[in-house]
Amino acid sequence: MRHMYWTFRQQLVHHSVNGCNFNPGDFCASGTLSGEEKESWGSLLEITWNGRDPIPLNGGGELRFLEDGDRVVFRAFNNDGKGLLQMAECEGTITPSLSLAKI
Repeated sequence: MRHMYWTFRQQLVHHSVNGCNFNPGDFCASGTLSGEEKESWGSLLEITWNGRDPIPLNGGGELRFLEDGDRVVFRAFNNDGKGLLQMAECEGTITPSLSLAKI
């Protein structure tokens, strides 16, 4: 969090003054947090250095960018010292973009 521009409190205020109210149970997330060292990079674009340095995959092959048909799964948890709180998974599959000719 030391690389954040805004605190969560500031993000909440920014969000709410633009007309979007927060309600009990709503989530506010930071998005990708990256540090200055390569080991602390958080986005696929950074980790692969814009696709130049692919990530080797366990089953063979490599990953440079997300491609059509790729399945993405987000998992979240929080360990506040009182026990592990696990959130529900969010998953989706990358689908081809619409052709401009079809729009």
